[in-house]
Amino acid sequence: MKVIPLGPGFAAEVRGAGLADVAERDDAYAGVRAAFEEHSVLLFRGQHITEEVQVAYSRRFGPLEIAKVASRGEGTPFSILTNIEPDGSLVPPDHKEALRAKANQLWHTDSCFKDPPALASVLCAPIIPPSGGETEFASQRRAWERLPEAMRARLADAYAWHDYAHSRGKIAPHLASERERNALPPVRWRMRWRNPVNGRDSLYIASHTYAIDGMSKDEGQTLIAQLIEHATALGHTWRHTWQPGDIIMWDNRCVLHRGRPWADDKPRRVVRTTITATDADGLAEMRWEKTAA
Repeated sequence: MKVIPLGPGFAAEVRGAGLADVAERDDAYAGVRAAFEEHSVLLFRGQHITEEVQVAYSRRFGPLEIAKVASRGEGTPFSILTNIEPDGSLVPPDHKEALRAKANQLWHTDSCFKDPPALASVLCAPIIPPSGGETEFASQRRAWERLPEAMRARLADAYAWHDYAHSRGKIAPHLASERERNALPPVRWRMRWRNPVNGRDSLYIASHTYAIDGMSKDEGQTLIAQLIEHATALGHTWRHTWQPGDIIMWDNRCVLHRGRPWADDKPRRVVRTTITATDADGLAEMRWEKTAA
């Protein structure tokens, strides 16, 4: 197995081991797990996988999240993001799925608005447009390292609130349905996530983040925006242009990502499995209740 660096201090391509190898062999899993902890974003090319293989690979890393209410794939391990209707037609620009795609073009980390949140996401793109629709990444671990020491000290034990409806409201006031709002109430997490394998710290914020404990609403939102801008500054991101057979896995504890726009008249379909974080992934230290106790 070879690991080829791709981005500015994070992201790498894995060669010589595929998803099926990891699903079946302990040595392949150990090598890919080590690369995941080190590089945060992993690219596999030329993969010919089924849904069963994607699930088996993902389960190697932990329990799987079930897709949230009111989403395509609800009740299954698959989150399906597409502008294609079941009859093959494309949704209009004002359709809920098109608006969700725009919301996913905000910098975010998957499932920080859930308890438990996500450890990692595994994404395949069976239908890709001829141009556009890329996925872009930024390392919140590298962003933490670039912060002034005083800011790191300030944020190390700070807590922020995350809400799915908050990010969706940036696109359209009622994009998050009442059912979604009831199923996904706001949650609070520490703003610094420490990786228990290598001890490296990361920011933990996203477009879903709307408030910081101990700050006014305006002050908190201003700081959140500044931190996201810092993490995603020019020269500190990596953009992936999809090719058939590509699979990407990323660490939601320390990576921001966003989809990029594509033409409304071009089909796109991506399928994600999401791995739930556990205490072994550093989750226990993220909980406010643990610190408060």
